[in-house]
Amino acid sequence: MAWASSFDAFFKNFKRESKIISEYDITLIMTYIEENKLQKAVSVIEKVLRDIESAPLHIAVTGETGAGKSTFINTLRGVGHEEKGAAPTGAIETTMKRTPYPHPKLPNVTIWDLPGIGTTNFTPQNYLTEMKFGEYDFFIIISATRFKENDAQLAKAIAQMGMNFYFVRTKIDSDLDNEQKFKPKSFNKEEVLKNIKDYCSNHLQESLDSEPPVFLVSNVDISKYDFPKLETKLLQDLPAHKRHVFSLSLQSLTEATINYKRDSLKQKVFLEAMKAGALATIPLGGMISDILENLDETFNLYRSYFGLDDASLENIAKDLNMSVDDFKVHLRFPHLFAEHNDESLEDKLFKYIKHISSVTGGPVAAVTYYRMAYYLQNLFLDTAANDAIALLNSKALFEKKVGPYISEPPEYWEA
Repeated sequence: MAWASSFDAFFKNFKRESKIISEYDITLIMTYIEENKLQKAVSVIEKVLRDIESAPLHIAVTGETGAGKSTFINTLRGVGHEEKGAAPTGAIETTMKRTPYPHPKLPNVTIWDLPGIGTTNFTPQNYLTEMKFGEYDFFIIISATRFKENDAQLAKAIAQMGMNFYFVRTKIDSDLDNEQKFKPKSFNKEEVLKNIKDYCSNHLQESLDSEPPVFLVSNVDISKYDFPKLETKLLQDLPAHKRHVFSLSLQSLTEATINYKRDSLKQKVFLEAMKAGALATIPLGGMISDILENLDETFNLYRSYFGLDDASLENIAKDLNMSVDDFKVHLRFPHLFAEHNDESLEDKLFKYIKHISSVTGGPVAAVTYYRMAYYLQNLFLDTAANDAIALLNSKALFEKKVGPYISEPPEYWEA
């Protein structure tokens, strides 16, 4: 059936670290569609969607006091150090217990602050038992200097239990500043970064059977250095159904992160559309206003995922010394529903559908209700994602006039 080939072709567009559905489930759904067992295909899609939507994610962050654990945790959660619920920074660690920090927007995501193993009297195995190691999806071991023997032994114990761990070396900016200050003539940034990484890796290799990767991270701007590589590695190692919630939990600090979110949400929208299309086909009949009403909450969710909700925009506008209203003028999503030059949202949508169809080879004429909803959600997604990417650029970008949202669909609208 055409559905089976289109299903397979769609998911081939995504790299492994972006896929939110396993290859096994993709093959199973395709098989049921080819055999015309649509109800069974729908049942698998429903299970996949349930797993994606309900998947909990528990991240353990451990390291000694002063290593920058709290800053790392707050940044992962998108919480300022002075905001309510932030992990306290600059505090002396006195507790021997783990502390949960829930994600402010995603209740399924919790980041756990674990006391450094060096601050306890536990052996690595007893430490993991005491810290309830079985509840975490992975461990991040943090150091601001070199990784110590305790860290390596902890990593070995985690590996023996079949769990993933990642070494993160923080405060890289301080190292670079000090090196440049004391060796201004011979300072070479890339060489300093290589030396730090080699030093950490070599020390860990002495205690471990293999040389584990070390990720260099800035406490000032976490998007710099190896943080994007760490994101990709974590996404690759997570089970497919947990990649969705993890990608949404990440702050929109790099274009790659934004695209991970876009890819993840597009797959979820596609699965929902396939489910709806298999169950029913409702002819479109001037019902765009009904669809918009149903999708209003979804659009607001997308804004929140990409850091475009009102609270986030207020913070960004404050950083750029602009009013929120002046700031919104330079974004596309606030004007998406407004008519521009006598062009309605429906006209804009059909231009978008035409572009998508020209890229994917899909039909344009017989647009059903569920397909209209599918294309609208993709339009919302691309609007939010592209605005989020724009926010990464300098203030000068926002001083340029942004043209009508859909005149000539740009290349990044490819499905």
